[in-house]
Amino acid sequence: MSTLEKTLSKPQESTAPKTQLSGSQAVLEALIQEGVDTIFGYPGGAIMPIYDALYDYNDKLNHILVRHEQGGIHAAQGYARTSGRVGVAFATSGPGATNLVTGLADAMIDSNPIVCITGQVFASLLGTDAFQETDVINITTPVTKWNYQVTDATEIPSVLAKAFYIAKTGRPGPVLIDITKNAQIQLFDYKGYEKCDHVRSYRPKPIVRKEYVEKAAELINNAKKPFVLFGQGVILGKAEQDFKDFIEKGGFPAATTVMGLSALETDHPLHVGMLGMHGNYAPNVMTNECDVLIAVGMRFDDRVTGRLDKYAKQAKIVHLDIDPAEIDKNVTAAVPVWGDCKETLPMLTQLIEKHDHSAWLAEFRELAKKEVKEVIQDELNPTSDIMTMGEVIKVLNELTGGDAIIVTDVGQHQMVTCRYAKFNKSKSNVTSGGLGTMGFGLPAAIGAWYGAPERDVVAIIGDGGIQMTIQELGTIMQFGAKVKILILNNEFLGMVRQWQQLFNDKRYSFVNITSPDFVAVANGYHIEGNKISERKDLHNALKTMLDHDGSYLLEIMVGKENNVFPMVPQGASVSEIRLK
Repeated sequence: MSTLEKTLSKPQESTAPKTQLSGSQAVLEALIQEGVDTIFGYPGGAIMPIYDALYDYNDKLNHILVRHEQGGIHAAQGYARTSGRVGVAFATSGPGATNLVTGLADAMIDSNPIVCITGQVFASLLGTDAFQETDVINITTPVTKWNYQVTDATEIPSVLAKAFYIAKTGRPGPVLIDITKNAQIQLFDYKGYEKCDHVRSYRPKPIVRKEYVEKAAELINNAKKPFVLFGQGVILGKAEQDFKDFIEKGGFPAATTVMGLSALETDHPLHVGMLGMHGNYAPNVMTNECDVLIAVGMRFDDRVTGRLDKYAKQAKIVHLDIDPAEIDKNVTAAVPVWGDCKETLPMLTQLIEKHDHSAWLAEFRELAKKEVKEVIQDELNPTSDIMTMGEVIKVLNELTGGDAIIVTDVGQHQMVTCRYAKFNKSKSNVTSGGLGTMGFGLPAAIGAWYGAPERDVVAIIGDGGIQMTIQELGTIMQFGAKVKILILNNEFLGMVRQWQQLFNDKRYSFVNITSPDFVAVANGYHIEGNKISERKDLHNALKTMLDHDGSYLLEIMVGKENNVFPMVPQGASVSEIRLK
């Protein structure tokens, strides 16, 4: 090993005494050794010793005081998604810990690497219904990859090392460590911090079976109409270039899930659009026309498959995934390829033959013309005076060139943005996919900016979702995250209203929503803003927002009863997708 390598391999010098540390100091030392630079949190009684220790670590750790614990964990998610590192959130016991549950569930289903550290009452009070005591371990067990309660400070270094290892390896996910107050203040002999690289009975990457890769290659080489579906696993595996090499050698049409957006640049000639309930027409229809379906790092959730008994029955399915539990869970694979796609894709690429499937690809392009004519043209270039969400995204694309990080909340604006936003770089799409958490957008955008402060971050949010976590404007005010907030206001809970219109005879039950003066609210937080309702102001308003040095809120009034199409009705086959 060279002198330089020896130097780089040394752990960072500790800022605390080498003889004895408190449990709280050990927590912070662990974070430093794991390379953490930013924490999102909210203090309280049961975690106060850790915050007291944090007072002396301000030069090493940047703590962002959120306005609600849910905001803290969503910010940690946004940070993880744009940085590719582990996000960290702090919360106190009781309501502080329970306020993390939604974010934990969101991170679990969307495979976000998060470590949450919660304070807990003294160990001697556990089970007594003490003030702000909740059984956070049992509450969070279903929504964490691993959780653990520390009652003795000597456990802290090894437990946190294990926490970070589990959170970021294999299929990533959230981990919660609950630390009793006595363990936080307890002094113990600190013997240094050793990162974890193995946990007994935990295998983050399944063993790749070469014979299955060979079977997959044989199936693919004999395919006349191969079709590739890709998800976030490509991004999590840092396999974007490997994936591109694979589809380019095979000449495969490739479609993305919502979570897979930005793994492949939008304008790549083999990119045929987005799958799912509000995805593009061609990839949904062609799912039931292909002869071999190759799924890479995606889990065949119900919004992608529609009615399972009518999903790709004519096709032989090759499924590449790091999580063995996803293989055959919803869709039976003819050939399962377990493993990290960073490892399996190059192996498969080496074995497949170079092909030109241009005739097959042309079938996608022909169907795409139908969607352009019947849906996209009216959405992006409307003839009425009423602005559409799609045309807003179109102008935003023109101004950002597809280089911005786009964070969305949940609803119609989310689906429109995912359909029309351009992505040139990986880790550019941050959204709540599997859980569909309204209120995710604003705090996630804050975390996204801290994860990639050199990039433009635009949060696109509906008038409903923004009001769920609007208090996080205070976080922006205090700490200066340069987030551009774009509110698409249709004066409805739009997605629910669309369903009520289409499937409940326009019985609009409690979907009309009244909003405050968002610009005035932003101004109250010392954030500049603007509101527009006419098309002539759109370009300049978006440019002003993007050019502003700092955070900015722009509210745009859009059509009240515009719907998102195409749409696969619930309970329908993907080939029964509706264009109108």
